[in-house]
Amino acid sequence: MDVEKIIKEVLEELKKNTSQKGNDIDEHSPDARTFTHDERKIVSVDNPKNLQTIEHARSLTPARIGIGRTGTRMKTKHYLDFRIDHAAAQDAVFKDVDDSVLKELNLPELRSRAKDQEEYLMNLDAGRKLDKASAEWLTTHSEKDKQVQIVVSDGLSSTGVEETIPDLLPALIQGLQVKGITFGQPVFIKKSRVWVQDEVATLTNCDVVISLIGERPGLATSKSVSAYLVYRPNEKTVEADRTVFSNIHEGGVPPVEAGAYLADVISEMLRHKASGVRFASRKKE
Repeated sequence: MDVEKIIKEVLEELKKNTSQKGNDIDEHSPDARTFTHDERKIVSVDNPKNLQTIEHARSLTPARIGIGRTGTRMKTKHYLDFRIDHAAAQDAVFKDVDDSVLKELNLPELRSRAKDQEEYLMNLDAGRKLDKASAEWLTTHSEKDKQVQIVVSDGLSSTGVEETIPDLLPALIQGLQVKGITFGQPVFIKKSRVWVQDEVATLTNCDVVISLIGERPGLATSKSVSAYLVYRPNEKTVEADRTVFSNIHEGGVPPVEAGAYLADVISEMLRHKASGVRFASRKKE
């Protein structure tokens, strides 16, 4: 999405439709010429009765509260913020991960059976299996019988991969190396879903497979990644057998911290030979 184009369209709409006194936008004013997306949690309610309470509420959530209004609508700045965040979310879903990112991370690119984005979004099963060429590549070139296999997936946020994986993946790898845990070369699987990890585990014969996948973007962030871990999956594996950690991004769980933590979790999974609900139960014993 072209953010600059969206801003111009919004400003034109506001100039055309706003009739309340004091709300007209002067095309020569600085606000009409430039706009910077400000993510700081600034309370912009006019003359609030309890500023401290609103500031506290704002600090607890990325939701659009305490932003004030002009007449019956939100203020121009926050309307533009909304449009920009919505555009960023759409970009995260529909654009591909930049090839330079995959090259920098040295990730071989594999594919699911989804031929395009429309099939990926509409047919869940297409993203859960590797296409023929990718399955053959893993069979021929992947390192077998390692304790861990790492999978990176664009999922529903290519932006999450581009912005978060460059810090998350090295931290995870370093954590595994420090603990003496063996792992195969990480791979990137385009247009894939979580369950593709089951096929990857079978083809590589690893103990634990971990998928680092772009989360469904919202208006708070488009950069978030989740980690799905499963021990020795098979045809009977269900969601309860997977361990999940979400909200990994610069504004949530910091990627470097998450990588180190995930290495600790994998170490425990290998010790207990379990994941998901079974893993949680065994940790309590």
